[in-house]
Amino acid sequence: MNNKTVLITGASSGIGLSFSHKFAQDGHDVVLVARSKDKLLSLAEELEGKYSVKAHVIDGDLAKTGASNSIYEQVTAKGIEVDTLINNAGFGLFGEFEQTEISKEVDMIQVNITALTELSKYFGKEMVKRKQGQILNVASTAAFQPGPLMAVYYATKAYVLSFSEALANEWESHGVEVMALCPGATSTGFKDAADLQQSKLFQSGVMTVEEVVDEAYKKMTQKKVVIIPGAKNRLLAGSIRFLPRRMVTKFVRKVQERI
Repeated sequence: MNNKTVLITGASSGIGLSFSHKFAQDGHDVVLVARSKDKLLSLAEELEGKYSVKAHVIDGDLAKTGASNSIYEQVTAKGIEVDTLINNAGFGLFGEFEQTEISKEVDMIQVNITALTELSKYFGKEMVKRKQGQILNVASTAAFQPGPLMAVYYATKAYVLSFSEALANEWESHGVEVMALCPGATSTGFKDAADLQQSKLFQSGVMTVEEVVDEAYKKMTQKKVVIIPGAKNRLLAGSIRFLPRRMVTKFVRKVQERI
């Protein structure tokens, strides 16, 4: 990729943090978005010192209504032209639906779906006008099936995958590439935030953040619409389509349960 400006949400940790280093290492300027301004300022200083790039900081809570528009307006006010958008921010919640907090699930829908859609609209329209650009939406292998014990999270990721594939088709003729990254279980703070530490899924082995981002970064240059890092994850995602949905749902329930 030629020198670009890359906006990354959820940039202060996990996959977003790894993407921030990956793009900066290759000489791309970055716009770092997350809730913690202190973490972002520290990261920006590190990236600028280490890779001699420009790192812009925008703090914002994407669970709040209007946050996406505020981010877009701040980027525009700075005169920054975003070439690549990485919609990485997101979180999950574990538990039976009647026992989980609806406020957390509404926030999850706001971050995983609404904010992602808004940012894709705001920055995607500019890319369409310029006839070039990239959007990578972070979905999950959860997107390929229902997820008992994480019903809302799985549903949000199914939206991200469907939305991304549709946009990829719409905007292909405009020179804008849209991709969905679908990692499986990954060693990030996600499992702690979602209370998944003792689930069979995370106890059975996970990919590192670096492995996920390295593979995603390579596939982005190959115009791959759906990126599933890891051979095991690709096998599981591909095999699900041949199984009865009821069987798939029962299987997912088993692997989600705590040991």
